[in-house]
Amino acid sequence: MSWNNGGNSPWGNPRPPGGGGPWGGPPSGPPGGGNNRGSGPGPDVEEMIRNAQAAVRRFLPRGGGGGKGLALAAVLLAGIWGASGFYRVQPDELGVVMRFGAFDRTAPPGLNYRIPWPVESVTTPRVTRINRVDVGFRGGAEAAPGARVIASRDVLPESLMLTGDENIIDVDFAIFWRIRDASDFLFNTRNPEDTVKSAAESVMREVIGRTPIQQALTEARAQIEQDVRRGLQAIMDQYRAGVEITQVQMQKSDPPAAVVESFRDVQRANADRERTRNEAESFRNDIIPRARGEAERMVQEAQGFRDAQIARSRGEAGRFTAVLSAYSQAQDITVRRIYLETMEEILKRNGMTLIDDRLQGIVPFLPLGEGTQRQAPVMGGQPRTAPPAAPVPPSVVPQRGGGAR
Repeated sequence: MSWNNGGNSPWGNPRPPGGGGPWGGPPSGPPGGGNNRGSGPGPDVEEMIRNAQAAVRRFLPRGGGGGKGLALAAVLLAGIWGASGFYRVQPDELGVVMRFGAFDRTAPPGLNYRIPWPVESVTTPRVTRINRVDVGFRGGAEAAPGARVIASRDVLPESLMLTGDENIIDVDFAIFWRIRDASDFLFNTRNPEDTVKSAAESVMREVIGRTPIQQALTEARAQIEQDVRRGLQAIMDQYRAGVEITQVQMQKSDPPAAVVESFRDVQRANADRERTRNEAESFRNDIIPRARGEAERMVQEAQGFRDAQIARSRGEAGRFTAVLSAYSQAQDITVRRIYLETMEEILKRNGMTLIDDRLQGIVPFLPLGEGTQRQAPVMGGQPRTAPPAAPVPPSVVPQRGGGAR
């Protein structure tokens, strides 16, 4: 498969000035006004006739010819005219035969025959060549699909486009296409290359117009190329242009040069905003669950305290009811029992020592150190204890009937 690389033809011949596109030669209109943009100039029949006449005169007598000489000349001319109908179609071409300027048939690569001019003429467009159209720039080195090129000159009226969020973006791209149907390509559009270019620019503006600038500059480039290729192919099919769009390649998508620095400042501000937002989201995701857990714990503790208080209150109320019932049945016994229970609680909480006042002549021994004794560090496997307390003189307690003793 050959490439339209702007240089020599795929067969090593220099490309003629002005280019020949996929048709292989300078455009020339066929006799009769047909749309034959691709065929080269036909054989010069008048020159052939003059050469044939000169050859015939050499064989005819000088004094004038007879009927035999004219017949021989006519046969010779007819043979030359018939032989001019042979033509060759190259492997990358397809022959399109037109009869009196209208499409008649196609011819495969190789040696073929047509009725000589002026009955039939042949155009041989190169149907396997991948052609390229640049939009938004000129002068870049052309290459095969998949190769990125550097534009040497921007064409701002073509490249400046409005994005979906109302920003301006500078887009350079290339369209790669080939001939799919030679007859449609030759007869349904006047200038297929200009048609492809205009339609590609229109579709690209439509796709960019619904894409935010940040996506158009970064991750959406591949999707934009696919959308433009599909949209452009649909337009070519609608026009019946006989063109197949093989690839759309974005060469550049940048902010306009006049606002690049401002755009970068905006991008940095957006990055800072996004970072701050992420930090805030992280803090929120950390503090909110923690606060909810703390609130739930406090609620559970409050409910537990409430249930405990209710249960305690109910128990005390039940106890009071039971005491009241017992008191109504035996008042003295109940009062005595309540007194003893109360004293038991009081004495249990206080360190008191009771001395019987009826003891006579006996010195009480009060182990005062036992109640406050602390365990000493263990030495040699045995705990060290405090020394025994000294005896305390007997206390003086009041007597019921009189003075102290």
